[in-house]
Amino acid sequence: MHGRTTNRHSSGPVDRRRFREHEAPAAAEATEESDEQPAAEQHGGSPVDSLRSLVIEQVTGVAGYLRRRITGDYEVDEFGYDQDFADSVFLPALRPLFEKWFRVETRGVENIPMHGGALVVANHAGVVPIDALMTSVAVHDHHPEHRALRMLAADLAFEMPVIGNIARKAGHTLACHPDAERLLRSGELAAVFPEGYKGIGKPFSERYKLQRFGRGGFVCAAMRAGVPIIPCSIVGSEEIYPKIGDITPLARLLDMPYFPVTPLFPHLGPLGLVPLPSKWYIEFGTPIVTDTYDAAEADDPMVLFEVTDHVRETIQQTLYRLLAQRRNVFMG
Repeated sequence: MHGRTTNRHSSGPVDRRRFREHEAPAAAEATEESDEQPAAEQHGGSPVDSLRSLVIEQVTGVAGYLRRRITGDYEVDEFGYDQDFADSVFLPALRPLFEKWFRVETRGVENIPMHGGALVVANHAGVVPIDALMTSVAVHDHHPEHRALRMLAADLAFEMPVIGNIARKAGHTLACHPDAERLLRSGELAAVFPEGYKGIGKPFSERYKLQRFGRGGFVCAAMRAGVPIIPCSIVGSEEIYPKIGDITPLARLLDMPYFPVTPLFPHLGPLGLVPLPSKWYIEFGTPIVTDTYDAAEADDPMVLFEVTDHVRETIQQTLYRLLAQRRNVFMG
């Protein structure tokens, strides 16, 4: 697969005039003035130069991407994952939301293995599954190896026109045992949100209270592949669309799991679709090993329940700790 193509341009050091000995006082004054200049001007040029460099970098990146698409110089795996598309289009489109809007703070990324298969298990909330997208950016941008996080998503995501195709190209696949095991056995980093629609569609009054984690299907897949489970706790996603109601008849008409009512939607129309700028924290916990279990235990309901409950309780307690440290929903 082809990694990201990055072109970086930086302006050289600013040339300084050479002064004669009789101009020493003027040189001293110039030195004092330079100390008062903005850091951007002292280290690599003015803000205008920085902006110009950024524009050149973006244009060069887009040109490189278009060239690769035209020449066919990219690869797509058996699941439809197009790394060139993910690195050049999908993730860059999400970064402004990650860095500027939600100001996501990532912790514990060192708990994610440098290589090999692993399963990230996270809480799910927010009416719209933006938390999954932000987690993928957190892993790719903050992990030393810039690993791709392959989401195991519900079938509804792939049934939607356009969105389903983008999800496949971004590396996501159906949340089913065969796909999960194949990804993990092939050394990929996968992610699952066991709460499903019950998590993202729960009312605001139940925020940060984890729903059921199902029957432990994700634990079974991890055990059979012999990969560690990484608990992931996300704080901030519950506040982006505070769900205060649900129009059930309309949801059934549209074949949706729910039709949310928030303080801004549907009252304000499209404006109500803008997520509130809550401050986010994403923390990856200590890995829970699964390669110590034998093959028979992967099908034992009691063992699956025990490990599932352990993962769920770890995430819940981490959420409580992060919430206790947070002073303000929007400022953090």
